[in-house]
Amino acid sequence: MHDTDWNPTSWRAYPALQQPEYPDSHHLEAVLKTIRSYPPLVSPGEVDKLKQHIAEAGAGKRFILQGGDCAERFIDCNARSITNKIKILLQMSVILTHGLRMPVVRIGRIAGQYAKPRSSPVELRDGREIPSYRGDSVNAFAPATPEARTPDPNRLLKSFYLSAVTLNHIRAMIDGGFADLHNPYTWNLHSVEQTKKWAEYEQIVERILDAISFMEVFGGVDSEKLGKIEFYTSHEGLLLGYEEALTRKDPATGSFYNLGAHMVWLGDRTRELNMAHVEYFRGIANPIAVKIGPECQKSELHDLLRILNPEEEPGRITLITRFGAEHVERCLPPIIDMVRKNGHVLTWLCDPMHGNTTTVSSSIKTRNFEHILQELHSTFSVHRTMGTIMAGAHFELTGEDVTECVGGAIELTHDDLGRNYESYCDPRLNYAQSLEMVFSITQMFRNAG
Repeated sequence: MHDTDWNPTSWRAYPALQQPEYPDSHHLEAVLKTIRSYPPLVSPGEVDKLKQHIAEAGAGKRFILQGGDCAERFIDCNARSITNKIKILLQMSVILTHGLRMPVVRIGRIAGQYAKPRSSPVELRDGREIPSYRGDSVNAFAPATPEARTPDPNRLLKSFYLSAVTLNHIRAMIDGGFADLHNPYTWNLHSVEQTKKWAEYEQIVERILDAISFMEVFGGVDSEKLGKIEFYTSHEGLLLGYEEALTRKDPATGSFYNLGAHMVWLGDRTRELNMAHVEYFRGIANPIAVKIGPECQKSELHDLLRILNPEEEPGRITLITRFGAEHVERCLPPIIDMVRKNGHVLTWLCDPMHGNTTTVSSSIKTRNFEHILQELHSTFSVHRTMGTIMAGAHFELTGEDVTECVGGAIELTHDDLGRNYESYCDPRLNYAQSLEMVFSITQMFRNAG
């Protein structure tokens, strides 16, 4: 893909939403120049392979599991935190592979998800107005002072370093056999053993181990390949100067790739036509995800898809719907009709998290496990009825035993939220809730026949 009317800086001629106001533009450009000089984090070949897998998922041959933190925090760039995130995603993918009988594409919201869009540029703290927290790559969550909330370009440099460190650790774990299916119990965190689903999961693991052992007796399994998996990274392409600095031209094809991640996505707040984010995204060769909520207009989406994927390339566009449980049956069918009538080629994902956020006492955000599950079921049902494929799910989750979403087998209530609430932005499923969610997905597919 190579558009001669586009270059990595062409977005600068358009209005840009959700961009921090840096007090020193020269400092910002110096930092971006430094990032531009560094080696990329991923390769074009990896990006192209993910695009192929996404196309196969859109055709019903794979299932996509995308998950990770709402917003990564600098303090969580440590071996334990990264390992636990990979543990939960691997364990979820084992359950899905076994239950759905198809390969799972693993995409983490990791190694770059350090920025977040905000509904307001300011917030009130102790009766005074201060800039909103926009993610660790922009400003500090605490202390909540005007000084700490002033955008700092040096945080972009730290974001790059920590993304590289995170990727290095993930690759080292995978190359070192961490994902070897001979040792699935090394992934376990003790919290899940206390839930009603543990016995079912234990049985699945035993059946997988029995199958591996049986096939190896007959020489039918290459034990070297059992520990080798593909793991891809993604983040919201929000801070356009940073994304531009990570964009490189592939000399073999002449195409430009964002090599800060395998996939980047347009958020529901930054997908407006004739704006800077759409201009940037239309020119990169990466697979692109687009998130849409209940306010999305069919005509606007049609125009956006034409801009982003004029050649209707399979795997290029992933449409992530995030309507909220009560709006799926009203909002999704017209979108599917529009896509079908206009011949758009894309892969459908469900994000059951963002449309189901509520605020309780003390302005604490939470999500109800049952509402998340309801949106998944409703989305799957609509796609099945209309002859399209829900090819995957997108979760905000963590491998820690946080208490941020209520409900689930561990029966968290609003009274539990303050016990271990760690997210700086939106609430995440904890380890046990995440496993329970994928059990429900496999049951949903099985019941559908």
